[in-house]
Amino acid sequence: MPTRATKRGAERTPIDGSHDVLICGASFAGLAVARQLAGSGADVLVIDRYEIGERQTSACGIPTEWMRQLGLLAAERQRFDTLVLHTPHGDARYRLPWTFSTFDYRELCDLLWEQCDARFEPAKVDGRGPVAGDGTIAVTTDRGTISAPLVVDALGWRRMLSVGDGVQPPDAPLSRGLEVHPEGGGADLEVWIDRRYVPAGYGWSFPAGEETRIGVGSFQPRFHVRETTELLAEDLGRDRVRYQGNWIPHKLRRATEGGVFFAGDSAGHCLPLTAEGIRTALYFGIALGQELRAVVAGERTREEAAERYAEFHDSHEWKFRWMLRVQKLIPRIPPRLLGPAIKLMGRRLFVEWSFNHYLAIAPPEFADSAPGPADYLASSQSPPTPTSTSSAGSRS
Repeated sequence: MPTRATKRGAERTPIDGSHDVLICGASFAGLAVARQLAGSGADVLVIDRYEIGERQTSACGIPTEWMRQLGLLAAERQRFDTLVLHTPHGDARYRLPWTFSTFDYRELCDLLWEQCDARFEPAKVDGRGPVAGDGTIAVTTDRGTISAPLVVDALGWRRMLSVGDGVQPPDAPLSRGLEVHPEGGGADLEVWIDRRYVPAGYGWSFPAGEETRIGVGSFQPRFHVRETTELLAEDLGRDRVRYQGNWIPHKLRRATEGGVFFAGDSAGHCLPLTAEGIRTALYFGIALGQELRAVVAGERTREEAAERYAEFHDSHEWKFRWMLRVQKLIPRIPPRLLGPAIKLMGRRLFVEWSFNHYLAIAPPEFADSAPGPADYLASSQSPPTPTSTSSAGSRS
């Protein structure tokens, strides 16, 4: 697990000032936004409470093709072409139509950061101010107040820069997850749907080279998962060491609010049922980065970019809504029927149809179609000169 590298004491000098773009959050979504701004000529500052790659908060798995499209395969630890589902009344092995990879969090974040030309500073975000007369938004941190006309909240489920959508657990639409990271690998990507571990949710075992990530996620935020995570690890004969947990959004939230753009967990960009949020964070982060790049280039105003990004975000609502319905349905299925149903769904045609539709929610081809840093930096044209953004109120 990564060691803490965040600046302390005298190292935490003031960083107040104004920038063209301020990205709060340096994990998947924030780095994806910064990546799309590379070569734009904009003064981009990325801040986070932790150093880049310091604090892993997920099992770190993603469809392999997403890693390939973004040039991140060096961070891959293990690749799988099958998924094993366990129930109390039977197991099933699904041959996947595409491969899934586990990866090293720090390495992947470092690879994304190498594709950026932004500046990074560790700082804890405390809150925000209103849109000023010149169109800028002030963000207060423990190292000073930073302002920018384009501000992104990619800080996670707490939605720190919201002006009124601050529902907290256990009342917020969040799932609860916890995992341990024992040494020693494995051959299979495994999922348990078993009420012995969780009444509504699932357990998992994701091998990643020299370690395995074993955990339990509950769709019900009031159900504590520590004991059952330890139980699953014990059942697998693995050590209960190196704990990591987090709240997991399972419902979309507003993409823009009070002039601020939201991406990743702060916008609810985590798929219900599977709790997969990495590729969706990259997906929506790329889309947002493209919109902000157009503002920097003077091709549209902040308000137009907010409208376009919100429409893109909202166009996926029905997909998230259907997955949430399935998430609510599965705990109601009698256990004796769950095993036969999972085996029935293991037929080749159904697996290919369902998994390909699932991948299409945030397809890897999207990363290929959106110009990346290499496209911009290899261009013979000079980067556009940043222009000021409109100070009128944005969609909220």
